[in-house]
Formats: sequence, C-alpha cells, structure tokens
Amino acid sequence: MEDRRRVLNQSLLLKIHGRRFLIAGAAIMVAIGVLGYFWPPALWAYLVAVPILGIGLCDMAQTTNTITRNFPVLGHFRYFSLSIAPEIHQYFVENETDGRPFNKTQREFVDKRAAKEQETHPFGTQLDVYAEGYEWAPHSIYPKAIEGEAPRVRIGGKECTQPYDAALLNISAMSYGSLSAQAVLALNLGAKIGGFFHDTGEGGVSDYHLKHGADLVWEIGSGYFGCRNGDGSFSEAYFAEQAAHPAIKMIEIKLSQGAKPGHGGVLPAKKNTPEIARIRGVEPYTKVVSPAYHSAFSDAAGLLRFVKLLRAASGGKPTGFKLCIGEREEFVAICRTMLDTGILPDFITLDGGEGGTGAAPIEFSDCVGMPLEEALIFVTDTLRGYDLKKDIPLIVAGKIITGFDIIKAIALGADLCNSARGMMFALGCIQALKCDTGECPTGITTHDPALTRGLVVGPKAQRVANFQSETVAAARELLAGMGLTAFGELTRAHVRTRTAPHTMKSFEELFPTVAAGSLNRRG
Repeated sequence: MEDRRRVLNQSLLLKIHGRRFLIAGAAIMVAIGVLGYFWPPALWAYLVAVPILGIGLCDMAQTTNTITRNFPVLGHFRYFSLSIAPEIHQYFVENETDGRPFNKTQREFVDKRAAKEQETHPFGTQLDVYAEGYEWAPHSIYPKAIEGEAPRVRIGGKECTQPYDAALLNISAMSYGSLSAQAVLALNLGAKIGGFFHDTGEGGVSDYHLKHGADLVWEIGSGYFGCRNGDGSFSEAYFAEQAAHPAIKMIEIKLSQGAKPGHGGVLPAKKNTPEIARIRGVEPYTKVVSPAYHSAFSDAAGLLRFVKLLRAASGGKPTGFKLCIGEREEFVAICRTMLDTGILPDFITLDGGEGGTGAAPIEFSDCVGMPLEEALIFVTDTLRGYDLKKDIPLIVAGKIITGFDIIKAIALGADLCNSARGMMFALGCIQALKCDTGECPTGITTHDPALTRGLVVGPKAQRVANFQSETVAAARELLAGMGLTAFGELTRAHVRTRTAPHTMKSFEELFPTVAAGSLNRRG
C-alpha cells in the first residue's frame, strides 16, 4: 500500500512540473501585458517570453525525450551541460597525467615540439616512478656522440626490384574522407619537407596525396578503392595503372586495423560525392561497402599469392600487409606458409589494439585486438622462431609520439614506426573527441568549410615536419645516452618496467628472446 502511494505521489509530482510551467508561463504573459499597459517598452519582453513558452509547449507535446517532457525548457540545461562536459573536464578537471587516450602532458609535448618551442620540463617528472608499469631506459656513464644523419631502413626483399629506404618515423594510415582535404595536404607537404612517407589509408590515392609529391604508401583494404571492378572485386589492371605513379613507393594490404579489427565499413550514399567516387573508383551517390574480409583471398596461401601479384603488378615495389593481432594461430599459419611457399612480404605493419584516429564501434575499439606491446613481442618471437625476422622489416603503429616510444618499439623488435595521432596533434588536434561528428573544431576530421578554413596548410605542414625530425632526434639522443651507436643494438634488456612497488625487470627477463629458427627445429 505504501509503495503504491509513493508511486502515485511521484506520478502527481511529474504532472505538476508541466502544470507549473503552464501556470508560470501564463502568469508571466499576463504580467508583461499589464506592465506594458502602464509602460509600453515592457512589451518587448514578449520577444523572449513567447519563444520560451513555445519551446516549453513543444517539449510537453513531444514523446521521445522524457526529461524535457517532464521538465519543459529546464530539461535542456541538462543536455547543454553534458555537451560541454568534455571541455570542462579537459580544461579544468583533468590533471597533467591522467587524460585518455593521451594526457595533457603528452598533448602539450607534441604541440611544443611541432612549434620548436622550449621542450624542457621543470622540477622533475610528474610520473609515479614507483607505480606498476613505469618504464625507463638505462643510460651509460660513457654515452656516445651523435654522428651523421638520421638512419633509414631498407625495405624490399629479393623479389623486390624497387626497394625503398624509409625514415624511422612516418605518417600512419589515415584516409582522405576521414581527414579533410586541408589535413591531407598539410600531412603530405610535411612528409615532403621532412623526407618521410605518408600512408594513404584505405580510401585511395587522392589528388591531395599527390599534390606535394611526398613518398606514399598506398594502403589497399577490402574495398579495393582505386583498383576495383564495378562489382567491388580487385582489378589488377586498375591497380597496375595506379601503382605505376612515381610517388607510390610501397604497397600495403590492410587485413585489419587497431581501431576496429575484424570490422568493415559503409560509406553512405549522401557522402559519396563525385570527388570521393572518382578517387575510390565507384559510382557517385551510391552506398559503398567495405567488407570485413577480402574477396581476393581467404587464407594464408591466398594472402601471400596476393602479395606476390601486387609486387609484380606494381613493377617490383615493396609489398607487405598490415594487421592487428587477434588469433595467434592465424599469424603462425602465415609464417609457416611463407616457409612452405617461399613467398615473403617485403614488410609487415603491426597495429596495436589501442590505435585509432577516427570513428569505430565502441565494442571493437575497447574490447577487440591485441595491444601493441604484447603483439610486437609475439610477432617478433614468431618471425624469429621461424628464422624470418631477418628478412621482413616490422613497422609498428600505436600511440608512438616520443623518442622513448621509438626506442622501446625497436628494442622489442620493430624496425621503424608510424604515428597517426601524433601527426594529428602536430596539425593542431586538441583531442576534442569529435572525430566522428563532422564538428572537429580544428578542421582535421571535418569537411565543413567554416572549420577547415582554419587549417592553413603551409604552417601546419612545417609543424608536422618539425615533430617528426625532433622526435627522431630525441630517439637518437636517448640511444647515444644509453652508450649505443646504432638502433640495431637495442634489445629487450634495454627497456625496464616496474612489475611491483619494489621490483624492476627488463623485458628480456619478462619475455626472453626466442632463438632464430628455434620453431623450425621443433618440427
């Protein structure tokens, strides 16, 4: 009985809110009218009162939103507060080291490095050096001198007739479409200035990728954009025509990506403009599906045959594949098939499950895909175990923004690194988390002319080049400070991590290096 009375009282209370609004509104309208009778300028108040009353009446009549139906006008303040909550948190609540996916210190660090401003840090580290997971590199009391230009990594196996010498840090895959034209132009010009490569992403090679003549890695996903037949299948003829462009230095087959491994995508018909359709090789204003799987192959042998086909059709350019590790056995099967067929990719790009620059379903973004650290160790051990690591350079991507990130990645088995979000920060990204809304305030992930006009290509391109060169220089300084002269000297013993409040271990202790060919010897 008491519960029934409580429910009834609550129901009456909700009704009173609407009635109170009507009563208050009517009272205000009458009051304005009476006041206006004696003082006519008061009638101007109707310009405010009438719209508010109209909004309230619409709120009470609508049936989709409970809050505004029960609390006319006032309910909108809740949603306004929610809309500015991320900004309030980022600017006034978040401290220097607890932000996600990148904290304030990291974002400010990239911004200063891109602007070539003072990078020194006052009064010591803000990190808890006794917290589990804290990582560091041991220095030497006999550091080495930094000599010569930054090293480059040769990519191209014995079947490759046009090998490419890649920089240590490059622009990771981001498509035109997910990025604005201004952003792609700035990234491309930055790569041209700095002499590093620009991965096109799976959206195809656009005019904006080609304008400034930077070295390109053409990423080919399951949609085969730029090299597809009318039915969406792969076209060798269209591929060969596009791949012959001198700016394209490498070909990358995308199996999966860190943001949404195992997931495809759909380009809605209204977003498939004539320009996008021309770039991707599709009919304009039609829905375009990028399936989660490739139609050109369905197993390890098929993948490697596809690698061989693209390498030959491109005129011998380095050809490899990109993936985020899921089922370990599937990568092991690829390695075994390499040995069985004798077909090796010229490189492998490894994306971590923590990657992602744009939009992805939250289940895939949060709960699918192996993080980069574990994936890199696993892939390196597997390749080394089958004695393949010496023949296949590893490119890694996944929150690479500092010189230490490069040192750690190479120590764990990488040969070079890509960065996506680091390059976006260099462009001016403020981590507004509006990548999927078309409302990016910095003009990077939107096509709204009112927002993209703020992204001026020339200065932003120089910031991208600065960030890359300064970060590589920092990695070289760290290397020299460790008493080493070449990145190839780095091993897992050179990175330490805290596993407990009073326990530090090297990655070599945690994950002992697998001997070359040891998996072959096991049969």
